[in-house]
Amino acid sequence: MVSKSFWLSLVLSSAFLSAQTAPVVPVTGGSIRGSIISDGGAAFKGIPFACPPIGDLRWRDPQPVAPWQGIREATRFSAPCTQLSEKWNDYFVPKSAEDCLYLNVASPEWPPKAKYPVMVWIHGGSNTAGDGEDGGFDQRTIVHRGIVLVTINYRLGALGFLAHPELSRESPHHTSGNYGLLDQLAALRWVQSNIDKFGGDPGNVTLFGESAGAYDIGLLMTSPLSKSLFRRAIAESGAVSGFHSSRTKEHAEDLAQKLFVHLNAPSTGVIQYFRTLSPETILREMQIATDGDRIGLETSVDGWVLPESPAKVFAEGRSLPVPLLIGSNTLEIQGPVEPAEIRAEIRASYRDLADRALQLYHLSGDNLGTTDPIYGGPGIQWATDTGFRCPATEQSLGHSAASHSTYLYEFEHAQPGKQYTSHGSELNFLFGTWPSDAQLTPTDRKVSEQVQLYWTNFARTGDPNGEGLPLWPKFTNITQSYTAFTEAGAVTKSGMRRDFCDLWREAQIKK
Repeated sequence: MVSKSFWLSLVLSSAFLSAQTAPVVPVTGGSIRGSIISDGGAAFKGIPFACPPIGDLRWRDPQPVAPWQGIREATRFSAPCTQLSEKWNDYFVPKSAEDCLYLNVASPEWPPKAKYPVMVWIHGGSNTAGDGEDGGFDQRTIVHRGIVLVTINYRLGALGFLAHPELSRESPHHTSGNYGLLDQLAALRWVQSNIDKFGGDPGNVTLFGESAGAYDIGLLMTSPLSKSLFRRAIAESGAVSGFHSSRTKEHAEDLAQKLFVHLNAPSTGVIQYFRTLSPETILREMQIATDGDRIGLETSVDGWVLPESPAKVFAEGRSLPVPLLIGSNTLEIQGPVEPAEIRAEIRASYRDLADRALQLYHLSGDNLGTTDPIYGGPGIQWATDTGFRCPATEQSLGHSAASHSTYLYEFEHAQPGKQYTSHGSELNFLFGTWPSDAQLTPTDRKVSEQVQLYWTNFARTGDPNGEGLPLWPKFTNITQSYTAFTEAGAVTKSGMRRDFCDLWREAQIKK
């Protein structure tokens, strides 16, 4: 009979050997220990890239990581940044916290024997929700294509974007707001300093993201603070010409003042007082006080991170000179349903151009609009055109006019079991995050493989094209070529909703 002491010795020995074989890497602040993955790679989770932004560090630039002693375990995701429920993010809300400035790194092989392209994922969620855990990290689909994947957290809502004169006086740059963007920049600087230890090439970093993540990438492409931090950009369903670009400094400060009045803040020491409130209270009361103002997805032209209107920078061809891959899905958001509501929104937005728009959407007179087999009914056409599709085309026009490589796409192919695309539906194809009951068709698998190859080819060389793939032509202001991911796979088209987007652009110029 084997003694208990033998089994105890065996367990302890196994634990010791596991600890010894687990990858240990020196990074800024100290050493971390990750996990070996069965596919031959490694994963490191919950790596701090800045000090926790709590107490007196709330609403300050991200501060350097405090060094630690010994080896820090990096096998679990950190807490998401504090957020309120928006239904889709209920998995993150209970475990969210203000101490959240961490990132995750996945390597394709361990130990690394080459320098791989790096892809840094910025999650979506309107800059009010989401988390770096929610980026296909554990699926490793992109990693298997030969890249190092990094996913990051950044401060959200009023905790990440509050602007106020008192905060500006505290700042060495005499500005406030955009702390969430500063977190993203701090994470990118961490990548530059550390990613080579994980097999990544710091000279070949692609920033990619969806929704608010894509929007923020567009913003960073207009920031002088981004210089040399990334070499390419992929923006999925988010463009700086949407969401009314970024708030003005005055508008952002006015919203903060509404919060302070709403909570009867003291006349002096208001920021000190607000640093004593719970993060959940600040987020909740800010929503109430500002009636859910979503202009600029919380961001503002602060004079430091964003020196001027991002939409204006792109329109004038002054965006960061990096290759850009950008696009949207055919049906992003529902929009109004009743014809009368759609007409009212069109008239309020397009003013003296409204009659032309109503004709395009087949809503003139008593017409009720028509349902397009690809783009849906008039309400969803209107919402997707003005919120996503036309802003992506506009961003492409400005970037391409400056002779920067630009590739535009549209995702038509719906998720398995669904009739239409929706906001974020391309992510399943990109990351392989299929529901357990998903029944994949051969077309699903084909489109998924094409998306993964195009994206990783682009990360590798700045050109999505490669062997075995249909040609994806560059976008130019004359041809306006783009790749559509259809029921037949990747197909080249041109002039995406051109009449609709030309009119949208004319309306923006007149505002």
